Amino acid sequence: MLLTFKCKGAGNVLMYEVHAKPILDLLDKDITRGVITSAETGDAASRLEALIADYKAAAIVAGDDSDATHGSGKDGDERAPVPVSFGARAYPFLELLRTAHKNNCDIYWGI
Repeated sequence: MLLTFKCKGAGNVLMYEVHAKPILDLLDKDITRGVITSAETGDAASRLEALIADYKAAAIVAGDDSDATHGSGKDGDERAPVPVSFGARAYPFLELLRTAHKNNCDIYWGI
């Protein structure tokens, strides 16, 4: 299921529920509907930045090379699919939090 996060001062951000859940759990918000008030956006952005850093550090420790290019690059070579990192999936939401904080607006979803 897709969730649409809306903010009057920014464009909408669409995320699959499965990818939004860790972020909303971090912020103690319900997945079905809710609001992040403008007063909460600054702290929420800081908490999400810390979670992204934790995921990145865990990937480095685990030896995850998902940012590396696979294959030799010659014509006809097959390239292994590159998984999308948590930070890449969370980045649009992080930018939404930053913009909402800057423009003093609420973020809401499920309404």
